[in-house]
Amino acid sequence: MTVSRPLVAQNTAQTTDIANLTSPLVRFEDVSVSYGNGENATLALTPTTLSVTKGDFIALVGPSGCGKSTILKLVSELLQPSSGYIYFAGRELGAKPIRVGMAFQSSTLLPWLTIRDNVMLPLKIVRPFRQQYRSKRRGEFKDKVDALLEQVGLIDFAEKHPWQLSGGMMQRANLCRALVHEPDLLLLDEPFGALDQFTREELWSTLQDLWMANNTTVLLVTHDLREAAFLANRVCVMSARPGRILEDREIDFLRPRNIDMTFEPDFVTLVQHLRGLIVRPTGKAAQEAAS
Repeated sequence: MTVSRPLVAQNTAQTTDIANLTSPLVRFEDVSVSYGNGENATLALTPTTLSVTKGDFIALVGPSGCGKSTILKLVSELLQPSSGYIYFAGRELGAKPIRVGMAFQSSTLLPWLTIRDNVMLPLKIVRPFRQQYRSKRRGEFKDKVDALLEQVGLIDFAEKHPWQLSGGMMQRANLCRALVHEPDLLLLDEPFGALDQFTREELWSTLQDLWMANNTTVLLVTHDLREAAFLANRVCVMSARPGRILEDREIDFLRPRNIDMTFEPDFVTLVQHLRGLIVRPTGKAAQEAAS
């Protein structure tokens, strides 16, 4: 399996260690996950090797139950591997704290807080920001939150409550909250799955803009192959359980990408290729395809 990595911007005014640019931020080495014990054990993820470079935007796609969300749980230390090793910045996972931002299909905004206070919440509870929260919440931290809200077009709604916003607006605020504490990794599990198609496509562009502006390392789980191909610089296609990576494909369309390009032949061909890896013919259809 060939793993492609993006170019990492270099500051020519600084002396940079080239090895640090090319070494993986996260690396899985023969990581597997089984649920249960003995004869009742279910292998969810076969031994998997995967490298994630700083600044990567990787989309994990595949059928339900293939291990996409399992990989997110492993990276966020919500789940321990049954075998193999996971490294972060060259050290075994758990050896040093990792700042993780997460966004799910439900926005999980607290209804009694304003949008600004919802977005600021990680700065209140995550190190090292929480030590500075009292002294900076009305100054530097407020400016930090407002800058993100401005980026996603929500600054005029900063004093509103979640129930006063549309679903798409709540997900924009959710993305801001996941990014405000400058996470090492942004983990997205079907963040737009509950939204209508037009709103989803609008938020693809919002997320792309945030990623390009912040150079955040992103792992996205999605069932939407168009979404994966539009957003990611790499798409990892996974097989049905027990999950394994069938293809780790570089997506080299120029950025910024727009919705019109998703209807162009090269993009459509790519999506069909990804679909073909996931939806394989069975029975008589498989015999005819093989003949």
